[in-house]
Order: sequence, then C-alpha cells, then structure tokens
Amino acid sequence: MRQAWRWYGPDDPVTLDHVRQAGATEIVSALHQYAPGDVWPRAAVAERKALIESTPAGRVPLRWTVVESIPVPDDVQRGGPGAARQTEVWIESMRAVAAEGIRTICYNVMPVVDWTRTDLDYPMPTGATALRFDYDRFAAFDLYVLKRKGAGADYDDPTRTRARKVAEGLSQSEAELLTKNISAGLPGATTYSQNLDAFRERIAAYRGIAPDEMRANVAAFLEKVTPVAEELNVRLTLHPDDPPRPIFGLPRIASTAADYRALFDAVPSKANGICFCVGSLGSRPDNDVVAMAKDFSARIYFAHLRATRIDDKGKSISFTESDHLDGDVNMIDVLRVLVTENRKREGAWRIPFRPDHGHRMLDDIEKTRINPGYTGIGRLKGLAELRGALRALQ
Repeated sequence: MRQAWRWYGPDDPVTLDHVRQAGATEIVSALHQYAPGDVWPRAAVAERKALIESTPAGRVPLRWTVVESIPVPDDVQRGGPGAARQTEVWIESMRAVAAEGIRTICYNVMPVVDWTRTDLDYPMPTGATALRFDYDRFAAFDLYVLKRKGAGADYDDPTRTRARKVAEGLSQSEAELLTKNISAGLPGATTYSQNLDAFRERIAAYRGIAPDEMRANVAAFLEKVTPVAEELNVRLTLHPDDPPRPIFGLPRIASTAADYRALFDAVPSKANGICFCVGSLGSRPDNDVVAMAKDFSARIYFAHLRATRIDDKGKSISFTESDHLDGDVNMIDVLRVLVTENRKREGAWRIPFRPDHGHRMLDDIEKTRINPGYTGIGRLKGLAELRGALRALQ
C-alpha cells in the first residue's frame, strides 16, 4: 500500500523534508487559496505540483497523487439555482488536476461544516492532547452560543439539561474558544467563526432539505461528473460525514453503509468511490466498519487510517481521537481487508493511505502554529504504527 501524507502547502509548519523523514512518499494536498466554487487554474495546480515534486539533490522524491479536497459548493448540495454552473466549475477543476497527472480526488458532502470537534487540545493521560467531540459541549454551543432557530427540537430533555449546565459554566473567553474550535473544520478558504450571523444564515439555507433530497442532488452532480472522471481516468472518493450523524439540523448522507450503497446504486460508475475513513465511520457505534471495508473494498480508492474511542464503551455520541491502533474499530482487521484488495490491483491503483488526526505531543506541544490534528510528530507516530502492522500482515 502507498504511504501518503496530507500537506497544506508552503505555509504548512510540517515541511516536505519532515514528510520524507516520516517515511511517506506521496502527498495529499489541495489549493486552499481558492474558495468553494472557484475554479482551480491548471497553472496553479502545476505550480503546487512542481513545489512538491522538485526534489533537492540527494533527497527522497515525493509525488502529489491525491487531491483533498475540491469543495462541493452549497448550491450543488441543496439544489440551488447555481448548481449547474457550479458543477461545471468543479469539472473544470478536476480537468486541471487530471492534466497534471493526479488521478485520485477526495471530496465531501458535509453541508456548511466539515469535520467538527469541540476540543482541539483535549488532555490525554500521556500528557499529549487530542481532538475530541463532546456532545454536551456541542449542544451547549448550538443552543446557547449560536442560538440556532429550532435547535431545541434536535435534543432530548436530558441533553438539553446537561447542555444548559455546560453553557452556564462557560466564561466569555471559553465560549469564544468553543466557537473557534467548532469553526476550525470549516471548509475552503474562508471561516465564519467571527460572524455567527453568517453561520446561522448558511445553516438556515438548508432548512427543509431532507436527506433524500440532498442525496438526489448529489447523485445528479455525480451523474454529470463521473463520465468526465472516467474519460480522464480519475477516481472520486467520498469522505464520510464527521461526525457521522446530523448536526445543526443539517442533512447528512454519507454516514452509514446504507448511505454509501444508495449513492453507488444511483451512480454505479467505477469512478464513484469511497475515501475509507476508519475514524469517521468508527465514531458511530452502529457502523460495522470491518464489514463496510469488505463490502466496499472494490470502491476504496483512498484510506484515512485513524481511530476513535466512543465514551461509555460505545453508548455515547461523544468520542476522542485515539492512537491509530487503539480505537474501537479493530484496525488490524481493516488493514487485512485493504491488503487483500490491494494485491488485486496494478501499481497505479494500489490504495494510498495516510495517517490522520495524530495527537499533539513532544515538541509540537510547545509550538504556537500548528494545524489541529495535523502536527508532524503525532502523525509520524501513527504512520510508524500502521507501517509496522502492514509489514507484518504483508
């Protein structure tokens, strides 16, 4: 299997030499300078590729092989008036990427918010810190900080009671930090953490859109996109919802095996694939992640190998990012499935994987500038663990 690493570009505190030292040889990157709905010019793709692949003398070569992500704009997801034009823009960006030889594109259809966490530096027993989603803190933000219209109907009485208690204990600075944390996963080049009114408006734009309607909108998008992807020899990989359940009253359509099966049935193109994120899928206790890996193995074109632990032995909605081999899902069983599938494939389509959401530890604890979940040392540790497991299995 192909060892990859997410790199945020020239401003990433983790350098390309750091990636080499971690042992990865492939890069997962995106042009974050372009907002959702903007076309990626081929020249900008070529510039990023040259930066990654221009190898200094004596260094290990790196290749940019996976794009993560080309954002899918709101109009596409909610079936707005700009959907047709935005789909064409997305295809233009895909053509620019393919023209530079990059054949795997990861994307997601999480409306408004991308991955969502309430804590970006949750203390671990080792002294490291981790990303965490605390459902009561999230509910406190939704109900009492964001004050989203109709939010109360999304929570049961015990949750509302606990959320009120959390909210009453928040100082102004703690409420601002919670807002910043939840906003950290907002996609694209812009953030709405300083403007809760704009955040509410974007959420409200999805009011009344049921999951089936959004699924139909995404299927219509894929019906336009996948024939071009096939022509370009590109594979599309849909990342799961994170967390894999409704939040902010927004529709979610990539949380379960049934969700993915519905999209694969609607658009059976071989270009329509899954980014198999073990941590995202594993943070929902009713997902049998190993069974999903087996069922969808032929459509796994990219893998995020990370792990989560759900509170109360799987009885909660809250979860914390764990060490890569120590989550609720048996990572070794997932790797067995991926190794078996990988052996069936020719070199160009062997499965790239990357470590994900590593703990903040060692020297990275002292650094003031990091990308949450994407510190160098935590992911280096995760990749080393995964590499050792794979070596044994292979």
